[in-house]
Amino acid sequence: MTTRTQTGWDQLIYPDSDGQPMSDNTLQFQWIVTLQGNLDVVFHNDPQVFVAGDLLWYAVEGRPDIRCAPDVLVAFGRPKGYRGSYRQWEEGGVAPQVVFEVLSPGNRPEEMDRKRAFYDVYGVEEYYLYDPDGIELSGWRRQEGRLLPIPQLDAWVSPRLGIRFELSDEDMVVFRPDGTRFLTFLELAHEREQMEHQARQARQQADQAKHDAEQARQHAERLAAQLRAMGIEPET
Repeated sequence: MTTRTQTGWDQLIYPDSDGQPMSDNTLQFQWIVTLQGNLDVVFHNDPQVFVAGDLLWYAVEGRPDIRCAPDVLVAFGRPKGYRGSYRQWEEGGVAPQVVFEVLSPGNRPEEMDRKRAFYDVYGVEEYYLYDPDGIELSGWRRQEGRLLPIPQLDAWVSPRLGIRFELSDEDMVVFRPDGTRFLTFLELAHEREQMEHQARQARQQADQAKHDAEQARQHAERLAAQLRAMGIEPET
């Protein structure tokens, strides 16, 4: 699928795909989907935060060659909704403020250097690069007009997103602003099953308690009837 502009360069084509796969392996794919999906959840109530994964970003009108496809991007001040690509001049000139890249073994250092240079030149405020194989997180934040390295990322809280990163020898854990952990779809499904199981148990316990109460009421009525038959008025 391709998209043509309608504003001055109507003969130029801005492809909606760069022909590259979204990921090179299942671990990289899982992290891309987990980051994009959980960030969508974080900002689901804000209609002016757009979150996307593997979406081509065209930075300059008339230059379809100036483009990049972050694994995940977040654009504040831009409405949610479908896009074939992110064309900055059609987005009020707003560059995505936060981008993520998830490394795969196929990524080369020079490729990642070019991406960081692109994000630096075209206005990204925060850039995070995660290597899930080495469990290494790198980050850059715009200061004095440039993307500069964030020296310490363990327990770092993103100024824009409000999410917190924690690193260990086993994995990276990301927490939402409310303190809940980013979950994979499988973990979310398991959590939902647990909640449904707990809800079923609660209903069963409530039903049993109701049954026990009804049994106790009927027993009390039978006892009262027996006492009356004996000429004894039961206490109320």
